[in-house]
Amino acid sequence: MIDRSADNLPSSPGGSAPIGRRRLLRTAAALAMVPVTVAADPARAAAELPGFPARVTLYRSTYRNWAGEITADGLWACAPASPEQVLAVVDWAWHNGWRVRARGRSHGWSPLTITEGTTADTHVLLVDTAPRLTRLALESASTVRAGAGVTLEALLTFLEEHGLGLTATPAPGDLTLGGVLAIDAHGTAVPAEGERPPAGTTYGSLSNRVLELTAVVWDEGSGAYALRTFRRTDADCAALLSHLGRSFVTEVVLRVGPDSALRCVSRTDVPAAELFAAPGSGGRTLETFLTRSGRVEAIWFAFTEHPWLKEWSVAPIRPLTSRHVTSPYNYPFSDSVPTVVADLVGRIFAGAAWYLAPVLGAAQLDVARLGLAATLCADVWGPSKNTLLYVRPTTLRVTASGYAILTTRAGVQRVVHEFTSHYRERLAAYAARGRFPVNGSMEIRVTGLDDPADCGAEGARAPLLSVLRPSAARPEWDTAVWLDVLTLPGTPYAEAFLRELERFLFATYDGGYALARVEWSKGWAYTDDAAWSDARVLGTAVPGSFGSDVWGQAVEILDRLDPHRVFGNGFLDRLLR
Repeated sequence: MIDRSADNLPSSPGGSAPIGRRRLLRTAAALAMVPVTVAADPARAAAELPGFPARVTLYRSTYRNWAGEITADGLWACAPASPEQVLAVVDWAWHNGWRVRARGRSHGWSPLTITEGTTADTHVLLVDTAPRLTRLALESASTVRAGAGVTLEALLTFLEEHGLGLTATPAPGDLTLGGVLAIDAHGTAVPAEGERPPAGTTYGSLSNRVLELTAVVWDEGSGAYALRTFRRTDADCAALLSHLGRSFVTEVVLRVGPDSALRCVSRTDVPAAELFAAPGSGGRTLETFLTRSGRVEAIWFAFTEHPWLKEWSVAPIRPLTSRHVTSPYNYPFSDSVPTVVADLVGRIFAGAAWYLAPVLGAAQLDVARLGLAATLCADVWGPSKNTLLYVRPTTLRVTASGYAILTTRAGVQRVVHEFTSHYRERLAAYAARGRFPVNGSMEIRVTGLDDPADCGAEGARAPLLSVLRPSAARPEWDTAVWLDVLTLPGTPYAEAFLRELERFLFATYDGGYALARVEWSKGWAYTDDAAWSDARVLGTAVPGSFGSDVWGQAVEILDRLDPHRVFGNGFLDRLLR
């Protein structure tokens, strides 16, 4: 979180950004990810939360989301040691008119956990999963049982020790499994040309790996909340696989596969005009890399011409030019804020110098180019975990919008070309008026959709609210293009700019040859000055992108499993209705 109150800190001798500002930028990420907790006064706890389960320790805690845009101080929180203790907490909350919000690492943007304006007086209880709900055990040679608080890094490390792995994952290793599954998190992967994936491979979301889950749900027979285990073939399970925070999953069983050694090659020599060219243009388009390897990511810093392109490929044997990496996070220049970037960000905030966005974009690209060469990480190889995880909590904190465009594999380059052309045109139009709404990057990933057959359970159901849920009306769609735009929190005109992009996406990808859906954890439903606020997007566009029957089925199940809405908040009440 960037503290805008420190605008008058003394400058460094060279007259660059304030010294305190730079220190703040380098440490804010770490501070934001570690909730500040204060032991509760027993007498006050007993007065404010009478009858709270005695074996579950209460404390006061801050809440900060990833970019520090949603914050709250002094909330009541606890860290149950078992699913049974979670149930006890939920039972207490139901009887006392409180709402329960599961918290992992708070690595998200949207108000799915708490909403802006939540205070210490709000009857909301944070239930921390990461400290103690961390069980890990192999169920079989192809399945693993994991607690909701297990981090991705811990899960992947455990799997690697047993010769197992995942096809693709999100880049941050600090995400908790419960949080990942709540919003159908994803990596970047589709089958390469000629690739024959082994059993346990899925190119969709991590939610599509679930074989079984245990959740706290309402039991009509007993008239109370209870722990219940759902199998992937159960109709109700389909809503819990991606529940957006409208349930509390304590434990899951995942289908996994044999680990694959991956090579990741980074390059910055392909111009955006070539990489994002119209279909059929020839040259080094994103589609050519996708065909060759199936695993790509493009990071295009604002106002620059050469994206940072990452290309992963399955490589059982180390290529001669690749450096063997034995741990994750192999891009140290992006793990923390480099001095040149910190100085520019400090100047931007200290003097409201948003016009420096092109300079900041160029600096970020230069840092990437020089860093790749200096750290010998332009061509790395190793167990999948070591190339898939590459974002630490100490990286620069930015806000992000996010969407997925469902289409055919053959339609990927068209989507990429249309969107990047519109993005470039609108960014230039804003700049011509002296407005610079983006000072981070635009990022592109490509995945498959959620094929229930991938989990290996006959009769498995697709997650109802997964962004990667296949369309029954368009079975030929097999691919999703993920589009994210990142900028510093508080950047003027950012929301208006992102609203324009969102309108373009919903108008262009309206179900004809492609379909736009929002990415749950990111920013969407923009007005001219706020995210998650546009009534038409919330009430019509988002439900419509799934279909009224699918959306209605998901809402009915989630309401029936939690009729008292213990698991929810004001935003979810508005969205899921």
